[in-house]
Amino acid sequence: MERRTFLRTAVIGGSAAAFGGTLWRGAAFADPAQPGAGPYGALQAANGNGILLPSGFTSRIVARSGQAVSGTSYTWHSAPDGGATYADGSGWIYVSNAEVSSGSGGGASAVRFNSSGTVTSAYRILSGTNNNCAGGSTPWKTWLSCEEVSRGFVYETDPWGVNAAVQRPALGRFKHEAAAADPDHGYVYLTEDETDGRFYRFRPTTWGNLSSGTLQVLVAGSGTSGPVTWATVPDPDGSPTLTRYQVSGAKVFNGGEGCFYAAGTCWFTTKGDNRVWAYDANTSSISLAYDDSLVTGGAPLTGVDNVTRSASGDLYVAEDGGNMEICLITPDDTVAPFLRISGQSGSEITGPAFSPDGTRLYFSSQRGTSGSSSGGITYEVTGPFRR
Repeated sequence: MERRTFLRTAVIGGSAAAFGGTLWRGAAFADPAQPGAGPYGALQAANGNGILLPSGFTSRIVARSGQAVSGTSYTWHSAPDGGATYADGSGWIYVSNAEVSSGSGGGASAVRFNSSGTVTSAYRILSGTNNNCAGGSTPWKTWLSCEEVSRGFVYETDPWGVNAAVQRPALGRFKHEAAAADPDHGYVYLTEDETDGRFYRFRPTTWGNLSSGTLQVLVAGSGTSGPVTWATVPDPDGSPTLTRYQVSGAKVFNGGEGCFYAAGTCWFTTKGDNRVWAYDANTSSISLAYDDSLVTGGAPLTGVDNVTRSASGDLYVAEDGGNMEICLITPDDTVAPFLRISGQSGSEITGPAFSPDGTRLYFSSQRGTSGSSSGGITYEVTGPFRR
C-alpha cells in the first residue's frame, strides 16, 4: 500500500455515550470531523519502543520480520499488513498478512496468546500468494486475505492453521485491498486499490459459504453523499474486461484501502483523496466522513489507510506515511492522534485490530526503521481504552 467523513452520527445515552455504549446511527451530513482534543489527552514523550502514547498506555513489541516470534521458533513474515483478532478460549489470536511476493513469503501468519497475553505459538496460515495487503474477518471466524495485484484473488484462511486456505474467485478478481463482512444484511464489502477503483459487495448464495454468489458494484452520481444503487458485475473473473469497467455508471473511488463494518455502517478509506467514507447499509446511502482538504487548520490525519473500530464507537485510522500516526475519530466528530511512531518516516502503519476484550490494540510498522520489507515490527498497545 502507498500513502495515499465519517458519517455524522447520533449518540444515545448521556454519559454512557461518552464512555462506552455509544451507538452510531447513519445520517447524511455536510461537515467533516474536525481536529480537537482526543479522549485520552495529549501524546507523551516517545517510550522505549519509539511510540508516543497518551498517559496510562504502554506498548510492547510482539514480533519482528525475519526473527523468531518470542517464545516460539516461528520466523515472522516480512512487510506485515492487514490484521484481525479472534477469540481462542480464554486467549486470542492475531492474524497478519505479508505484503510481499510469493517468492518472498507472501501469505499470512498468526500469533496465539493465552489469557494473560503471553505468546504461546506462531505459525503460517497462508503461503504462495502475492502482495496480501489487507483483508477482513468473517462472523464464522475465518480471515479473508486479499491479493493487491491485478486480477488478484481473495483467500479464505483458518486463523487456527488447521484447515487449508481456499481461493474464493466468486468474490471477483481485481486489485483487492480489504474486505468487511456484514452479517446484518448478508454481504461482504470489498475495496479496490486503483486510482479509478470501485467499491463492491458480494452476496453469498448461502451466508457463511463464499464458494458462490453475486458480485455487485456501487453505482451513484458524482457527488459525495446520497442514495446509491448496486449493479451486478457480469464477469467477476475480470477477463478480458476488468471488473471496474464492466458496469456503466459505477462510482469511481480513488485508491480504495481499509474497510470495516459495524452497527449498520461500512466505513472505508480512499488514499488518493485522503477520505474516509461511510456506507449506510440500512438506507443504501453514502456520506463523506473525513476529508483532509475540508479540515479547518492543519489536518492531523494525512494518509488514510487501514481502519478499525473500538467497542465505544471510535474509529481508529492508520496512516500510510504522514507522520506515522493512528488517529481516532470520535462519536462527537473529533479527529485526533492516538499514537505516533517516531523515527520511521520510511514506513507505514498497518493492521490495527483490537483484542476481543477491547483492552489491547495490535498494529505493525510495515518497514520499521530500515525502510525495508524485511524490517517490519508488530506491536501491542495496552491501556484504558474506553469500551
